[in-house]
Amino acid sequence: MNLPAVQADRPASRQIYLVVSQTGSWLSRLLKVVTGAEYNHVSLSLSPDLMKMYSFGRRHPYNPFWGGFILESPRAGTFKRFSETKAAVFSIPVSPEAHDRIARIVEDMLAEQTAYHYNYLGLVLAAVHIQYRPDKSYYCSEFVKELLSRSHVEGIEVLPPIVQPIHFLTMPGVNLVYCGYLRNYPPS
Repeated sequence: MNLPAVQADRPASRQIYLVVSQTGSWLSRLLKVVTGAEYNHVSLSLSPDLMKMYSFGRRHPYNPFWGGFILESPRAGTFKRFSETKAAVFSIPVSPEAHDRIARIVEDMLAEQTAYHYNYLGLVLAAVHIQYRPDKSYYCSEFVKELLSRSHVEGIEVLPPIVQPIHFLTMPGVNLVYCGYLRNYPPS
C-alpha cells in the first residue's frame, strides 16, 4: 500500500483572533471623529470563543481614566456595559511557535498586570503623528502590534509605525470570521 509522503517542511498553522470594536463610549466616538475609522479598539484572543481577549483599555467599565493591561470578554466588563458594541472578528494564521510565544508573553504580563499602564499621552500624540511609548505603557493597537512583532508573526512589517486598529486588516492572511454586535458572538 502506497501512502502519500508527509510534508515536514512547514509546520501546521494555528489561529489567533483580532477583535476590532466600537463601543459607542464618548472616547470611542471621539476617536472615530479623529481617525475616521469605523472601529477604534483592538483586542487579541488565542481561541475562537473569545472568552479571553487581551488588550489595553479601561480597568473598570465606568472609569475611562483608569487604564492598563486588561483581560476582556464579550459578555463582561466594558463590553457588557456597552452592550451595543459593534465588532469585527478576524482570524490570522500563525505558526505554532508564534502562538506559544504570544501565550507566554500575555501570561507574563498578567502576572505583573498592575505594572502596566495605558499610554494616554501616546494616544493623543499619535493623532498628530508623533510616536511616544514609555516602558510598560501602551494603547490597544500599540500593544497588539508589539505582541505580534515580539512573536515574529508574519506580515507585521506591513503595519505603519503608528498603528490604528483598522491597520491590522491589511496584514496578509487576515480572514473575516464575524461582523455584528459583539454580544451576539459567536453566531449560531
